[in-house]
Amino acid sequence: MNWISVDEIKRDLLGYLQRVEAGETLVIIRGGKPIAEIKPTVKAPGLSRPFGLCAGEFIVPDDFDEPLPDNIISEFEGK
Repeated sequence: MNWISVDEIKRDLLGYLQRVEAGETLVIIRGGKPIAEIKPTVKAPGLSRPFGLCAGEFIVPDDFDEPLPDNIISEFEGK
């Protein structure tokens, strides 16, 4: 883990993000105290979700793309 000041990261944000992308964890400090940690995200396994995973659990109603009733539109608009 590397400690980087706020001023340093401001000067070269892209460079530090590239380091994080390469797997490095950075601790951002201000006034000598740690305030944040930037680390690479955990990558999901390379497996994709199977097609039709939730088949039959939800049915799209026939009127799905019909306009909303006026009373619902009024509520959304705060009237």
